[in-house]
Amino acid sequence: MGSQPPMTPQPMGSQPPTASQPPMASQQPFGSRSGTPQMSRPPFQMTSGQFSPQLSSRSPSPGFPPPPTDKAMPQSPNIGNASPQTGRHRQKYPDQMGKAYSNGPESLPGMNQGPQQPPQFFVPGNMGQPNMMQRDLQSPGNNFQNPMNNFQNPMNNFQNPINNLSNSFSNMNLNQKNVTSVSLFDAPPNVQTIDNCPEPVIPAQFCMQSSEKKNPPYGYCCSTLNAVPQNNALLQKSKIPFGIVLSPYKNIGPDEPEVPVTSPEVIVRCEICRAYINPFITYVDQGTRWKCNICHVVNDLPAFYSWDSKTRQAVDRNTIPELNSSVVEFVATREYTRGPPQPVVIMFVIDVSFQSIQSGMVATAARTILSSLDNIPNYDNRTKIGFVTYDSTLHFYNLNANLTEPQMLVVSDLDDVFIPAPDDLLVNLSESRAIIEAFLNKLGNMHKTTQNVSSALPAALTAANKILGPIGGKIAVFQSNIPNCGKNSLKKREDPSLYNTPKESTLLQPADHWYKDFALDCSKKQICVDTFIFSGQYTDVATISTLPRFTGGSVYFYPGFDASRAEDATKFSSELNRFLSKKIGLEAVLRIRTSRGLTIKGTYGNFFLMATDLIQLPNVNPDNCYALEVNIDKDLTSEKYVCFQAAVLHTSNNGERRIRVVTNVIPVTNNLTEVFANADPRAIAVLTAKKAVEKTITDKLEDARNLIISTCVDIMGAYKQAFTSSGQASKLLIIDNLSLLPVLIQALLKNIAFRRGNIPSDIRSFALSVLLGSPIENSLAYIYSKLYAIHILDANTGLPIPNTSEVYMPPRINLSMQRMTQDGIYLLDNSQHIIIWLSRGSNPELVNALFQKPYEAIPSGKTTLPTPNNDYATRINNIIEFIRKSRLISYNNLPYVYVVKEEDNNRGWFISHMVEDKLDSELSYPQFLSHLREQVNINY
Repeated sequence: MGSQPPMTPQPMGSQPPTASQPPMASQQPFGSRSGTPQMSRPPFQMTSGQFSPQLSSRSPSPGFPPPPTDKAMPQSPNIGNASPQTGRHRQKYPDQMGKAYSNGPESLPGMNQGPQQPPQFFVPGNMGQPNMMQRDLQSPGNNFQNPMNNFQNPMNNFQNPINNLSNSFSNMNLNQKNVTSVSLFDAPPNVQTIDNCPEPVIPAQFCMQSSEKKNPPYGYCCSTLNAVPQNNALLQKSKIPFGIVLSPYKNIGPDEPEVPVTSPEVIVRCEICRAYINPFITYVDQGTRWKCNICHVVNDLPAFYSWDSKTRQAVDRNTIPELNSSVVEFVATREYTRGPPQPVVIMFVIDVSFQSIQSGMVATAARTILSSLDNIPNYDNRTKIGFVTYDSTLHFYNLNANLTEPQMLVVSDLDDVFIPAPDDLLVNLSESRAIIEAFLNKLGNMHKTTQNVSSALPAALTAANKILGPIGGKIAVFQSNIPNCGKNSLKKREDPSLYNTPKESTLLQPADHWYKDFALDCSKKQICVDTFIFSGQYTDVATISTLPRFTGGSVYFYPGFDASRAEDATKFSSELNRFLSKKIGLEAVLRIRTSRGLTIKGTYGNFFLMATDLIQLPNVNPDNCYALEVNIDKDLTSEKYVCFQAAVLHTSNNGERRIRVVTNVIPVTNNLTEVFANADPRAIAVLTAKKAVEKTITDKLEDARNLIISTCVDIMGAYKQAFTSSGQASKLLIIDNLSLLPVLIQALLKNIAFRRGNIPSDIRSFALSVLLGSPIENSLAYIYSKLYAIHILDANTGLPIPNTSEVYMPPRINLSMQRMTQDGIYLLDNSQHIIIWLSRGSNPELVNALFQKPYEAIPSGKTTLPTPNNDYATRINNIIEFIRKSRLISYNNLPYVYVVKEEDNNRGWFISHMVEDKLDSELSYPQFLSHLREQVNINY
């Protein structure tokens, strides 16, 4: 680095050196620079009410609608008694959407069936009317039979001796499941089953202890195949990708049990494969030894698992967490610790250029951090924080507890960054609390008069890396402009002429390899980078998102952010508070162990891959998910089951070294029927999405689309070859439990990450980051949005479920305008936003009850609903708040609430979520099925 000029304090009111001055750190006076359970309901079907005669001919607005101009809505007096609206005029659908399902590409029978026996529905109000609205409803998916209902469990009457686990699997006959083929042309997909997690294949007898926690919950670990082929030839014959979707450190909701924590005298592991003891091991030699369920080696069992020397009593093994729970956390012993555990360390790197100040980002960030100081994990009083701000220069802040006020130190040399006061820039939160609060109180106004539009992000990152390098930690970046200053700056490369061309992929790939190299260096130093990106213009998300991708971080994106809008400020503040307060694991590594004969051939997610089975995670981010694709390299003829075990060695927020262990056991089969009958379309779709993101970033967008469609074609072609006759070529058949796969694949193709269209690269790049990192529940909602009719509620919908934090939700509706009536009010949840759709013919009394103003006076765009003053509004608010809180907990995302009216410019954005309809060049679902049939017949 060379010698540096001496640091001299600047007199009060002096200006910091400009970029043209020699490198100098100057000291300024501070402040001198400005499952939700659903009720059993009658059949549910939309009436034949029609929609608008002409869809907008323009392309749907990609990603995000334009910023709204509306302000907070005034409240109006209580509504009066509402009455049913009858005789409402109905319009017809456009021709391309009015086609029903059929055996051909355009239509299917059964979409416009006559009404069934009319069940009674009502919208409870404060008016005391028991039946406000009545509607003939039938679920479009009621004829879809859950495959698990007809499957006979062959182990129901099986007596399993506790020491004969392997023999139990040998007697397990999964072939009791019969193939039930369904024709996809006969009925629309039953989307109400998307949230239904498949039942575990492993019966209770295969767990050594009888525990309800014997199998990992779906959110922690799920497999694309719940019956593993006996050899690679059988796997290739099925064409089903074999993979695991894993969230070992997932966020725990308020109604979920905490992961059991155990601190045994010795952490028991297999002597050969080093797997941790778990509920699926087998006792041998009268319970004095145990056989590993991964490598089958017999190990000695420590005496404390049988006899408690303190109480001098036999141990009840049903009370030992690691023998009863497939998800468990061990408190690590000394051999797992090389040095003192890493404290919680956060370096805030904040853009203070003109755009950041004008949008209110800096002031909002400062207020939120100040209010969240008590929420930052600081159990042992070792937590450290620091701040670096930047425009065309770098501003460091001396927050030494002995100072009476903070000092700002300015460095103008961006090419050879040096740290002016290395000992005082990262301070103990408890010791320097007073001066940190003083700094945050002034930060929002410090740079308020700036006209500087430059952003030296690479230099600021370099400085933060040097400060955190010796101890590791987290860098939180707040960026409002494209990095346009200093070394490794970026240039605007957005070119709409490249959209829908092979060269579009260049816009989705990093523009400068420095960002990846920097991220890899951070990962080696146990530094995680999280990015908060705010911009009303191009920022090159594709390049900046490289930072969290290789360090285990997350991307938060706020296009068009304006803190003067309460919705924008609330969303950012809520997510930042959650970001600072959530539990994370520090200096972590994730090891995946598999049974003999299995190898991991692909790993997808936000991390640095050290080896095929070893992932480095500077932070174990509970918002992230990892997908593993598995090969069968050796015949599993002698195996009755295979096992996956994920172990995350990490430092918890309270400074303890711990090991989170997740164990999953899957039976082996030599029957292709069982392979298909135990395939999970949800896990297949999520694994395919993550693979397609990787393909987009490394190759081309069109290659990713081909990967998505070929996955579905291959699976259906393999099924055709194995289970259908030559005379059924006109049909498109699949086993019933995979009937959701085509609609999920089609929805993925129409997702903003992959669909064709004039989509800005920043918007598409953020969508790619969501699919790559999201846990399975959020990914499914992002792929196939949740649509609800909220103008019709039954007696419980919207009310709290007793003894839980949940509410009763309305049934889901297929994503098609044909499922919507012209007088309906609908709510769509795409995991990132909540959209309320108001038709022109919406019941005016319900509209007024919800918004406290008539339809004509309701502005479109982001909104905050008025405080409810009637029962209907209370229920809808309950539903919205439940969705928002659930997303904030599970994925640290507080969805905006938008209002879209039928005649608005934003209607195209809402319609773009109707993935079962024809949208521009994208096929409707019946047309997509015809395309699948054609490809299957050609290739198979």
